[in-house]
Amino acid sequence: MAFKKVNENTPFTKAVIKMVKKIPRGKVATYGQIAKISGNSGGSRGVAWILHACSKKYKLPWQRVINSQGKISFHKFTKEYKTQKRLLEKEGIQFSDTGTVNFKKFQWNMKTAPKKKIPASISGGAVSKVKPKMFA
Repeated sequence: MAFKKVNENTPFTKAVIKMVKKIPRGKVATYGQIAKISGNSGGSRGVAWILHACSKKYKLPWQRVINSQGKISFHKFTKEYKTQKRLLEKEGIQFSDTGTVNFKKFQWNMKTAPKKKIPASISGGAVSKVKPKMFA
């Protein structure tokens, strides 16, 4: 599947960028966690697309976002996996022998989630398995 340009002006994209910037050094968040606090609880795949497209431009700490199993989502022997693991370890994040992060110790707990949800019609609603609506 070819990568499509992310619309950086949607409320969901703006919220994701804002939330990822808030993840403190030495903490991690999941794709689903960022999607939920950004107003689209089904938008974890969209978060991944946004990180892929916007991390350089907005200087996002992309390495602090991992999957819901507490693992880095890249394949273990890739350059991207090694880079993300190195950056997280540099921040003090520790990995178990199985490659997981202890959420009780390292997961970011945002105390004040947004009070107003972004309507599905604006955020793109649920993310399609084929192509997220927000990127159409």
